[in-house]
Formats: sequence, C-alpha cells, structure tokens
Amino acid sequence: MDDVIKELIAIGASVAAHCRPCLDWHLEKARGFGASEEDIRAAVQVGFMVEEGAGRSMRKYALGPEIQGSEPGKEEGSVE
Repeated sequence: MDDVIKELIAIGASVAAHCRPCLDWHLEKARGFGASEEDIRAAVQVGFMVEEGAGRSMRKYALGPEIQGSEPGKEEGSVE
C-alpha cells in the first residue's frame, strides 16, 4: 500500500472520528504525497458514510431493549 492510499484512509478515519487536528495533519501529508483533490474529497465522503453508519447503529442499539429495557405498552425504540 503506498503512502497516498494510507493518507486517504487516515483522512476518512479522521472525519469519522471527528478529529480536526488529525484531519488537518493527514490532508497536508496526502497533498505532500501527491493525492488528488478528487481522491481527498472521496476519502472525506467515505469518512462521512462510516460516521453515519456507526451513528445509526449506535442509536438503534442505545434505544433498544439491551439498554432501555422493555416496558409493557411502550414501543421499542421510542423516545419520550
């Protein structure tokens, strides 16, 4: 795996982790290794997709019976 690919992966991970200093660092490194702006934008979008999927999964889990328990008459996953 070359350095550009590693930095693009790190960009996506930085976005998903909400780490602005990490993102700034890896953007600089990626550009220094010659990553295209198109590839950088794509890596950012992948980070957003990972973040969204993880958030959706956590909301489903946190609102589920493992965390909330089950109450008779209460719809699973509802928030009051």
